[in-house]
Amino acid sequence: MEGLCGIFCTRLSRKTNKRKTAASIIDSDDRTHEGVRTVDTGNCCEFSGHSDVCLCIVTWNMNGQVSSEDINKLVGKNRKLDLLVIGLQEVPRENIAQLLKNVLADTHILLGEAIMQSLQLFVFGPKHSQQFVRGIKVDKQPVGGLGGLIGRKKGAVAIRIKYKGIQMLFVSCHLAAHVGNVEERNDQFRHISRSIFSKDWNPNATPAQLTVWLGDFNYRLEGINTFPARDLIHENLHELLTSKDQLLQEAERGQIFNGFREGTLSFKPTYKYNIGSSNYDTSYKVRVPAWTDRILFKIGDHDHIRATLHCYDSMDTISSSDHKPVKAHICLSVNRQSSHPRMEQ
Repeated sequence: MEGLCGIFCTRLSRKTNKRKTAASIIDSDDRTHEGVRTVDTGNCCEFSGHSDVCLCIVTWNMNGQVSSEDINKLVGKNRKLDLLVIGLQEVPRENIAQLLKNVLADTHILLGEAIMQSLQLFVFGPKHSQQFVRGIKVDKQPVGGLGGLIGRKKGAVAIRIKYKGIQMLFVSCHLAAHVGNVEERNDQFRHISRSIFSKDWNPNATPAQLTVWLGDFNYRLEGINTFPARDLIHENLHELLTSKDQLLQEAERGQIFNGFREGTLSFKPTYKYNIGSSNYDTSYKVRVPAWTDRILFKIGDHDHIRATLHCYDSMDTISSSDHKPVKAHICLSVNRQSSHPRMEQ
């Protein structure tokens, strides 16, 4: 174990140091950035009515493949939740919306969808839940000049929905790949943040009280080689790898996801697996495992909305892709004693 720690604690590459130097001007202008706050998960929610809205959020890079068995696992059997949000990347040329509707037909209906080639986002609600919806809008934002030429679009799709009086924004994205493209991912995140719904911008509109980003962000582990990383994962010490996670590093530098929250990365890195198994990449590239697939959320109205994260985990039994899906369970409660105008019911 001492040898592992010695390798693990090796210095970061010159490229990382260059990024820190390049960011000094940005950091000097904004010394109050919060970065990403890591939050623990609470007890399993029993859907007892203590919360106003309970959401199950799922992201999955499908790698161009799908099976009915995996769709059933993705949706799950517990259907007592309010909203089911599913963001998919590298979707195959099949009608995934219809497959999802077939599986959920007994309990849920499709409230909204945003589709940009292989990037797709769906919001499902319980039957007869249309009465709680007070407006829904969709948008999309491509990034990268060659995106989509091989059928795998990069960028983001988004859905804004006001449900039970709570204004929510869901952004599902697929950012630039490869370990060295950190700045490109940062730029894409900022571009999408500025551009989504910009054409519909209304200064009098209610800002999102809950914002959720989900998707294949493609941030990798940096400063550790693949076999030391795999040894730590094999010993169930993968939480030690979070210090090498580019997303958390860049958020700490104030580059991305300022003020967002994320659950503890207690699950194993979700990429890259051999298809059909739970074994990491054994190709000639033997890629370093990474938490490419993430779900982060931000409360924009702390005085009136409280969020509890009940689950943040990977779905390891799904193995048809080289990515494992990730799910989060977030419950929202409204402070009805505040001075905020009465929430619609």
